[in-house]
Amino acid sequence: MVAELTALRDQIDEVDKTLLDLLARRLALVAEVGEVKSRYGLPIYVPEREASMLASRRDEAAALGVPPDLIEDVLRRIMRESYSSENDKGFKTLNPALRPVVIVGGHGQMGRLFAKMLTLSGYQVRVLDKEDWAAADTLLADAGMVIVSVPIHLTESVIARLPRLPDDCILVDLASVKNRPLQAMLAAHRGPVLGLHPMFGPDIGSLAKQVVVWCDGRQPEAYQWLLEQIQVWGARLHRTSAVEHDQNMAFIQALRHFTTFAYGLHLAEENAQLAQLLALSSPIYRLELAMVGRLFAQDPQLYADIIMSSESNLALIKRYHQRFGEAIALLEQGDKQAFISSFRRIAHWFGDYAPRFQAESRTLLRQANDSRP
Repeated sequence: MVAELTALRDQIDEVDKTLLDLLARRLALVAEVGEVKSRYGLPIYVPEREASMLASRRDEAAALGVPPDLIEDVLRRIMRESYSSENDKGFKTLNPALRPVVIVGGHGQMGRLFAKMLTLSGYQVRVLDKEDWAAADTLLADAGMVIVSVPIHLTESVIARLPRLPDDCILVDLASVKNRPLQAMLAAHRGPVLGLHPMFGPDIGSLAKQVVVWCDGRQPEAYQWLLEQIQVWGARLHRTSAVEHDQNMAFIQALRHFTTFAYGLHLAEENAQLAQLLALSSPIYRLELAMVGRLFAQDPQLYADIIMSSESNLALIKRYHQRFGEAIALLEQGDKQAFISSFRRIAHWFGDYAPRFQAESRTLLRQANDSRP
């Protein structure tokens, strides 16, 4: 038996080595693709190409008796690595005449990310951080674009503190709230103004498939090239008004972060044993617990700023608290039929999204289980 297993395992090792050789060859080809895209200003992420390729590989896998989901999982992981490696090839400079870009708060994580992407795209980047304000007039005198990337609670005051910028300079902010910073920029600068919200953390390996929300400020023709440059980086752009942005972020960020904070607070006050929870957890609970823990590995000031950025956020959280209480009342009454009725009403509101989310979550749950020690 041992000899038979050893022989089979030796064959598996040989196949694995062949797979490694093929992966190395594929990554080398991807590097060549990256050079071509960089030369011609093509985006690193093309959704139509990716969807078509995955559909073809799934069909070919099925014909070979290989589970289509397996080949798709493998290829998606390979493509994620490929997008990261394409970054190293740089990007075409869409506005070569642009004067220096100054990133206010450029030593922060998001500021460093944008500095890196702009440098890879051929632009001259300067940093103006808190210790550099004595030289602000000099650093900003010939700026072609100024990007404000500072904590939310400082954004408006930093914008107001900026010296007069050249009239054609593009003023941009990266804050997670948009209406008040946008109004502050419009008041502080007479030239082009743009609000951006990168919907991702600064620790990403690539902007491919990431969403960047943009809000018009003033003179959109002056910053159209920047939006196109962001698309070349692989990101997807979504346009909205600053007011609509903040209304949606109340659900996407403020309410979600607060409920995560409250759940973490409850776990800590109950002194739940994390090691035992993990040992006994299903994949979905492990994933949920990981997302809760992720919050508390980050900067508390950021989340305090997001949650407490407006009175409307507080009002939404209070309404959530009220409905939480109403749900508890169903438990206190032992009214299972009322619970089931509410459950079905909510399922109806989700409509086709519910089965779609169920299908999408299967992949996440498999990955959570795969990473289990």
